[in-house]
This record gives sequence, C-alpha cells and structure tokens, in this order.
Amino acid sequence: MHNYQNYLPEELAADMSFRKWVLFHDASATAAWARWLEENPDKTELVEKAIALLAATEATFNQISDEEVANEIYRLSHAIGEKEARKTTVWLKFRPNWYHLAASVIALLFVGWWLNKQSINRQQSDQYKVILSKIEEPLVEQYNSTNKVKLVTLGDGSTVLLQPDSRITYPGKFEGKKREVFLVGEAFFEVAKNPNKPFYVYAHTLATKVLGTSFKVRAFENDKEVKVVVKTGKVSVFPMTKEALASQHADEKLAGMILTPNQQIVFAAKELRLTRSLVPDPKLLELPIQRQSFDFKATPVSEVFATLEKSYGVKIIFDAEVMHNCYLTASLSDEPLFEKMTLICKTLGAEYEQMDASIIISSKGCY
Repeated sequence: MHNYQNYLPEELAADMSFRKWVLFHDASATAAWARWLEENPDKTELVEKAIALLAATEATFNQISDEEVANEIYRLSHAIGEKEARKTTVWLKFRPNWYHLAASVIALLFVGWWLNKQSINRQQSDQYKVILSKIEEPLVEQYNSTNKVKLVTLGDGSTVLLQPDSRITYPGKFEGKKREVFLVGEAFFEVAKNPNKPFYVYAHTLATKVLGTSFKVRAFENDKEVKVVVKTGKVSVFPMTKEALASQHADEKLAGMILTPNQQIVFAAKELRLTRSLVPDPKLLELPIQRQSFDFKATPVSEVFATLEKSYGVKIIFDAEVMHNCYLTASLSDEPLFEKMTLICKTLGAEYEQMDASIIISSKGCY
C-alpha cells in the first residue's frame, strides 16, 4: 500500500483508494485502509479530517449547479496556467453519476489547495523579513567568506560553527523572552540551555525551536529544501507561516514536529511537505553510563532491540508476539546501526525498513 505518512488531509481526500473506501465502501480498499490504520494509529486524526472533507464536499456539491461546476473548473484551470483549457458544455447536457461528481469536486478542492500553497510559500518568505524587522536590539552579522568553518559565539554562550558562504544575523544581547537568530546557508549550533528563553533559528522558510541542544541547519537561498539534523536533545521544527509562528511564540514548550538525536527533517517549501527520517549513519548517543555492549548470547530479540533503541535513540517497531521465539547470538561492535540491523535480520530471517524516523521489522517468526 502507498506510504501516506506525510499526507495532508486534502491530499488524502484526493487519493483514489481513499475515496473508494470512504465513498463507495469498496471491499479491497476497506480492508487495505483497515490494516493501514491498525499499523498507523497516530494517523487517526488525519483520516478523520479527510473523511470530514469528503462529507463536506458531498453536501456542498448538492447545492451547486452543473454550470457553476463547469465555470469553476474553467476558472481554476486558467489560474494555474493551462492556457489551452476549454470550457466544456457537457456538464450542461447531463448530470454524471456521483462517482464522477465526487472526483470532479475533489479535483477542484485539490487545485484550490495548490493555489493556496503558493500564497503560503510567499507568506513564509515574508515572515522571515517581518521577524527580522521587529528585533529592537542592535544586530550583528557574521559572514563566512573563507573556505573553512568559522566559530561564532553568541551573547548567551551558545556557539555556531558557520560553514563557508553562510551568513548569520543575531542581536548582540538577547534581551527579550526569546533568543532569535537568522541563518542563510549552513551552520551547526550548540545552544546554551535556558528553558525560560527558547532559542529560534529562522532559516529561509523553516523555523527551528530549541531549549538547549545541538543540531545542524542547512538553508541556502537557492536550495529547494531546508534540512535540520539533530545531534543531541530535542528540537521542534515548523514552517514559517504567521499562524505557526504565533502558536510557537505563545508557548515556551516544544510543540509541533519534534526531532530527537539521529533524526533529520527535510522541508520542501513548494510542496509544504515535512519529511522526517533517520540520518544516513546514526551515531551512538553520548549516554552518561558505560558504553553499551552489543554482545548477545541467546538473547531474546525484544532485549536486542531495546538495547539498540537505548544506544541510538531510534524507535524499533516489531510484533513482539510473532517474534517471541526469536533469540540472537552475535557480537556486534563497530558496525554502523544499519549494518547491525542487516546482520540481525539476516540471522533471524526478517526484514527491516525505515519509515518516519523509525525502523520497522517484518518477520514471520522463529521456530
């Protein structure tokens, strides 16, 4: 089944399989979506919103005429640049069955949503300038014109490793209730911990909020994507829309999409899509305990996965009931995490995949 993890309600409502399930109660679609919901219980709210959107669509459609629908298709098609789109008179001759009507209205909603995204994209760029203009303290700008990393120390003791051809702008002193810096390019931040004064990094179209941690942000002006990678602690990331900024500024706590160590997020501004995943090579966490041992002797697989989760800060999802007879005898030490997972799964006759910064194990069990 298609991966719907990062879909918005509008995208889900426009999906053919989803509409077959909700509108027509298709047996195969119903079974597929039942399995998907069982595997993704955290997406229940997303599904409910998409279902509500379809219900509202059906009710709305019954209140408009065929000519109004035809006119709207014509208007929207021209609005997105389809110059050769022609106004059809077929709609006036007959009223198609509900399946075609629903598909057409969903198309209208989806096109309208696409147009709205363009407005949001412009808003994100504008918000960067608006926030910068509101800073009352004198601003300092550092630009790295060299081919080496440049160390920048901020007024609160935080440090920034500024990459070549990158620029950071920040107040000389953080006087207000929040610490705000502005980045163009790439930098690694070591933020001094202060839960009462959140630290914000505004980078092009994405904002990152932390209380005290270390992470990397990459947001060059010509790049289509903005990337945030977490090394220690937790960060919250969100698009730079007026609504998201207001919500985040009103609460000192971290909210929204949270990233933890060995996780990264890529924000494609044009598609308004946040994609969370594991970093290509997850590192061992710097735990305040003795280095974790990866020597396993007839160890239950549940304990093996628990050890890896603790050592790398990565969520491993598996069916404990199916794998309750699985035991591992192996010595794993210097291998990267994904090599460890490959060896474990090969030994147990299982498979793994990465999804939404988690590792998903597929297994038929051990006998």
